[in-house]
Amino acid sequence: MNLAFIPSPSTGVWHLGPIPLRGYAFCIIIGVFIAVWLGNKRWIQRGGRSGTVADIAVWAVPFGLVGGRLYHVITTYEPYFGEGGDPIKAFYVWEGGLGIWGAIALGAVGAWIGCRRRGIPLPAYADAVAPGIALAQAMGRWGNWFNQELYGRKTDVPWALTITSDPTIGRVGGHYHPTFLYESLWCIGVALLVIWADRRFNLGHGRAFALYVASYCAGRAWIEYMRVDEAHHILGLRLNVWTALIVLVLALVYMVVSAKRSPGREAVVEPGADEPEDDAAEGAADGPADTPAEKPAPADDPAEDDAPADRAEDAERTDGAERTGNKKS
Repeated sequence: MNLAFIPSPSTGVWHLGPIPLRGYAFCIIIGVFIAVWLGNKRWIQRGGRSGTVADIAVWAVPFGLVGGRLYHVITTYEPYFGEGGDPIKAFYVWEGGLGIWGAIALGAVGAWIGCRRRGIPLPAYADAVAPGIALAQAMGRWGNWFNQELYGRKTDVPWALTITSDPTIGRVGGHYHPTFLYESLWCIGVALLVIWADRRFNLGHGRAFALYVASYCAGRAWIEYMRVDEAHHILGLRLNVWTALIVLVLALVYMVVSAKRSPGREAVVEPGADEPEDDAAEGAADGPADTPAEKPAPADDPAEDDAPADRAEDAERTDGAERTGNKKS
């Protein structure tokens, strides 16, 4: 009797009234939050300002989603543009189908735009977010579990994944290798490796990101080889196996060349990060001291104002008395 310790969910979507809540989407969203959270912590440790990673992610994440979908549609075009295909379904991202290669490539373009707007070097930003991206991938792979997709060959190992049959899409039920789980665990290991190596070797100038790419590709190559979903083959190997091997070599070459040209780590990753963020507080600190308030002018004394008039009246009385005295004389 074969036991599957990983049953597939009975459904991958729940409804809150008319609103569908999809497990695949939740996994992607949670992964993005993990990547931004960890990336922000690492960016601050490198001398950056809190919030910068999230600001740039506003550019990188949408670009990454578009890139991931484009790669999937281009390399698996038959369901959308082949015979009997439906082009509209190319926009059904919630049904699955995001290629990590396109997501990283176009996501990097979005990150470059965000970095350029803030005067930040892209390699430094990439180093900070690299392990977070790996953890986001680890979380995102569970979306494949909700959709019952991207599993491996049939197997009778105790940790086999149970897949239910669905004749409408040609899915055959049975026990299969849970390649989504293999890749999820591999990505967690990649994240830990990058964090350790970054601390141990003080990686900079994009080398932490290159290490993430190389180590991920090393795992993706053998995990991809186990999958049984339809894919294009070149010289007997799946297209994504070739992609993983080529990108692996390019990442290793970059690490070697970068280490020779720019050893160590960037001294400054974000210009002005050490300055106060509150302009008002900065102005108060650098501005001149407050001028002492001038004393109000003393109020006029009514007694002093009446004095001249009193003296005039006394003089008139004196003159009158003298004239009277002269007449009597």
